[in-house]
Amino acid sequence: MEPPVNRIQLSQTAKDQLIKLKRATKIDQWNILCRWAFCRSLAEPTIPSPVPIPADSNVELSWQVFGGETSDILIVALKQRCHNDNLGTDKETLATQFRLHLHRGIGYLAGDPNLKKIEDLVEIALQPSKSK
Repeated sequence: MEPPVNRIQLSQTAKDQLIKLKRATKIDQWNILCRWAFCRSLAEPTIPSPVPIPADSNVELSWQVFGGETSDILIVALKQRCHNDNLGTDKETLATQFRLHLHRGIGYLAGDPNLKKIEDLVEIALQPSKSK
């Protein structure tokens, strides 16, 4: 399945937030934290704000590294979310929405005062989903 982007370059703000998350959760891999963040944003009922996100950090991941074994599932989840939000599923829309969801999710996780260890990520995942 074709990914929405081939390479993912994070903003400096997202990098700083991920460093904070790495310290709190003891998860050392950027890609794992980014997957959690992306899914956290997809679970949110609102559409991410269409804000410009600079690619100004030195953290860059390939889609294969980001998605790992769940790559196709993440692509389908993004397409479904874009469809549900009436945004279309063309490559440009998917790329834009992926970037917005990823950065919003990183911000949500980094800004969560209850996220202090890896078990807190699991608690977030087990919370009942919010309806639209």
